Amino acid sequence: MKRREFVRTAGGATAAVAATTAATGTVAAEEGPDFEGYLDGVDGGIRDLRGQDEVVVDVGAEGNGGNLAFSPAGIWIDEGTTVRWVWTGEGGAHNVVVDEENADFDNEHSFDSGDPLDEEGYEYEHTFEEGGRSGYVCTPHRGVNMFGAVAVGDDVPVLEAGPDDGWPEDPGQWGVPIHAHWVGVASVFGIVLTFVFTFYMLKYGESAHTGHGGNQ
Repeated sequence: MKRREFVRTAGGATAAVAATTAATGTVAAEEGPDFEGYLDGVDGGIRDLRGQDEVVVDVGAEGNGGNLAFSPAGIWIDEGTTVRWVWTGEGGAHNVVVDEENADFDNEHSFDSGDPLDEEGYEYEHTFEEGGRSGYVCTPHRGVNMFGAVAVGDDVPVLEAGPDDGWPEDPGQWGVPIHAHWVGVASVFGIVLTFVFTFYMLKYGESAHTGHGGNQ
């Protein structure tokens, strides 16, 4: 490959990688409900799911040192939305119970799935008719941070997350699945590697005269 062709190809690859990196970073400008630290250190992320009549939360998703998370852990929904908690069958027996012990804000909803179960596909649902915020917990796994939270309606405290505010320390709170951020890290590495490789080819790569005899 001639250097000009290589540079053209490398430039296109770099632009594509940069576009991917930019796409993975757009969530930094989004806002989210303020759960007053209730989900600090909790895996599962926070999602704005307003505009949907029904949303699903996985029970026993990967996180918190095993399949010990709700996914998403924090949700923001409209009044009248039905939440369906669906058991994955992983991580042991789980339940969904409003946390009357540790929530730092008033629990304005009441829901309880009952005794812990480990049945894959089991579902529990609750329709949130009133606004407000509530924290909940899987009672057998309270000690490993299997917590969740629900914010209902527009009249709830909101945290602004502008581009100058920085990222939360816990990647699980970034608002998108964590693997997307590793894609961003890999993209940056790819850009750097592309520049290094391009420099090497420009300095030491083949030229238009390589391989020809002196009389040619």
